[in-house]
Amino acid sequence: MSDQLAQDAVRTTRADVLLASAGERGILCDYYSETAAEIYRDIMDDEGEDPAASSEAEVFASHIPAGSAPVLELAAGAGRLTFPLLDLGLEVTALELSAKMVATLRTRLAEAPAEVQARCTAVVGDMADFAFDEQFRAVIISPGTIAVLDDAGRAGLYASVRKHLAPGGQFLVGVGQQNPSKAEPLERFQDLTGESGRKYMLHHERWFPGDEEVHDITIYPADEAADPFLICTHRMRIPNMDRIVRECEAAGFDVTVQPFAGKLPEDVLLLKASLRGDS
Repeated sequence: MSDQLAQDAVRTTRADVLLASAGERGILCDYYSETAAEIYRDIMDDEGEDPAASSEAEVFASHIPAGSAPVLELAAGAGRLTFPLLDLGLEVTALELSAKMVATLRTRLAEAPAEVQARCTAVVGDMADFAFDEQFRAVIISPGTIAVLDDAGRAGLYASVRKHLAPGGQFLVGVGQQNPSKAEPLERFQDLTGESGRKYMLHHERWFPGDEEVHDITIYPADEAADPFLICTHRMRIPNMDRIVRECEAAGFDVTVQPFAGKLPEDVLLLKASLRGDS
């Protein structure tokens, strides 16, 4: 989990129904907030083996130019992608907004071999506004993560990357592509079971206003009598890839787009950006 994702809780259509039913037991929170952290960690395992993360790391690594400068990973969370990048022999600076997530990442690092520890620096910082005294041969954002930033946040991201990209460096971003005809229904329910054995229900809605794709998720206990009845929501706005390309070009980057490949869905693309005029 990355705290970069956290926002004010959205009253989704499903949350309204649940809050009315739960009465005083009902508590609304954002799925990526500290209030929902226990539920998030129960459902999502950021610290276990993840074949998809290893595949992502391999794809990113294949586009990182040779050199001695480190790689900067943004919104690193507890290290889902960080450790596969380290396994490939890279030197990584992992930036994450949540101090608790950085503490978790550092705890995991402390259990790694000394040689791996020496190649990783975990820091608290905002991917929309960061500052280091060094440059990086690549800046990496895992697929889907750029969608958590609004227009101003993305502008800040591009400006920060420009200041920190070494000559010849690459800005590498995984981006989900809009797909209104995707087989996935526009509204669905799904049963979830956490690592603890607790049961949850997921409600997911998506729609397509303008040049973005919007996803509303609502996660809540399968036990309707749970007290407290924690209703976790989140709204994700995914900008169209063409829009992100235009923004990057306006920020002074030369941009190419290609399929992400690896084990990710076909509608995930890889944006590669370099400083304009950089050879």
